[in-house]
Amino acid sequence: MDSRFDLMSNELGLKFGKRFANAGMVITQSPLPRSTQELVSLRASQINGCGWCIDLHTKEATAAGEDPTRLHLVAAWRESTVFTEAEQAALAFAEEGTRLADAHQGVSDGTWAAVRTHYDDDQLAALVCLVSLINAANRMAVITHQRGGSYRPGMFEAMIS
Repeated sequence: MDSRFDLMSNELGLKFGKRFANAGMVITQSPLPRSTQELVSLRASQINGCGWCIDLHTKEATAAGEDPTRLHLVAAWRESTVFTEAEQAALAFAEEGTRLADAHQGVSDGTWAAVRTHYDDDQLAALVCLVSLINAANRMAVITHQRGGSYRPGMFEAMIS
C-alpha cells in the first residue's frame, strides 16, 4: 500500500502541519515527563494501527534513551513489571481516551482518579492535550496511508521548519 497523499508537499497541509507541530511543542515543553509522552503516543498509535506514528514514537523514544524492553512491552503494559504506577495510569488514560467509541463513558472515573493521583494540573492538561493530539495525528496518517519504517529521529521537525 503506497501513500495516498503527501500532506507536507501540499501548501495547506504544510501550513496545518506547522501549526499542528507548534501545538505539539507546547506538550513537549510541558512538565509531563518526556518518556511518558512517548509511551502514551506509542500506545494510542498501536491501538489506532498507525504504522507511521508507531515508527516515529518508537524511534524518538529510543533516541531519547528509552529502554527498548519498555518499548517492546507497551502493548502489554498491564502484564509487565517495567512501568511505574504513574506510567500505568497514563497508559490506561491513553487507551480509554483513544477508544471512545468502545467505551461510552470515555475515561472512567477510576482511571481519572489514578491519573489525578500521579499528575499535577499542568501535567494533566498536557496529558489530555497529548491524547487528543496523537489521535488526530494517527487519523491523518492512517487516512493518507503513511507507512512506518522510514522515519528518522528529528525528521518531522525538519520537514515543517
